[in-house]
Amino acid sequence: MSKLVICDHPLIQHKLTFIRDKNTNTKDFRELVDEVGTLMAYEITRNVKLETVQVETPVQVTESKVVSGRMLGLIPILRAGLGMVDGMLKLIPAAKVGHIGLFRDPQTLQPVEYYINLPTDATNRLLIVIDPMLATGGSAIAAIDSLKKRGCEQIKMMCLIAAPEGVDALQKAHPDVDIYTAALDEKLNDHGYIVPGLGDAGDRMFGTH
Repeated sequence: MSKLVICDHPLIQHKLTFIRDKNTNTKDFRELVDEVGTLMAYEITRNVKLETVQVETPVQVTESKVVSGRMLGLIPILRAGLGMVDGMLKLIPAAKVGHIGLFRDPQTLQPVEYYINLPTDATNRLLIVIDPMLATGGSAIAAIDSLKKRGCEQIKMMCLIAAPEGVDALQKAHPDVDIYTAALDEKLNDHGYIVPGLGDAGDRMFGTH
């Protein structure tokens, strides 16, 4: 079974409080999500492999560490996932970015893919699927299904807030995909919103309704 990692760093939790606040305006909401994206990037890259290289300091030659192994790819689910990408790129600027667009079919209520654009070397990268909300898990499962169909094997999921129902569904569908979240909330309500949650992340980020 995959790991569920709750990123409980004090700065993440502090900023998450203001992200939840319904009185936080669009500008501040967007900036806070961006900042949390940067902070969570530290957690999700904690186990990235290192290798030893030689470097010459102003004093002498010494051995030091650099990132080794698989390159990273960031795959936001449109549109809300876009809000966390720039924050992550501040920390890992060499990462490549792809996009997956999904909408919910009004009849079946199932996610339907309408757009995908991946780095040409996506199969050689550790891919981080990004969506602020892991509610029912439907969009995350569909996005990861799509990546795996294209030969991508190394995948992690990152979100701001998760519901237990979404975590359970994603772990059952993709037991090899670790989940990183800033908070595991109480439940989903009858409308599929996370409780207590933060409302609709996309609407709050882009000032739409």
